[in-house]
Amino acid sequence: MQKDESIVFSKHALDQMIDRGADREEVALAILEGEKLPAKKGRWTFKKNFSFENKWQNRYYTSKQVQPVVVLENEKWIVVTVYVFYIGGIDEN
Repeated sequence: MQKDESIVFSKHALDQMIDRGADREEVALAILEGEKLPAKKGRWTFKKNFSFENKWQNRYYTSKQVQPVVVLENEKWIVVTVYVFYIGGIDEN
């Protein structure tokens, strides 16, 4: 995916992406293609589901939802934070 100049990542968002298991491409796709919903303080959130079929924190998941929270400033989406929800968890014990 090409870099989208209209999306800017805050340091906090980048840190949260590492902690929660999302990458820049997934966040950009969520903003460009995901469902847009209003959030608090004049912000927006987007959500998009991705096939995952992998382990996260020792548990297997079939998909994950990436949900960036953004604010529009000077025609750019500033990513404030990013939430990731893992779906279809299966214990492998």
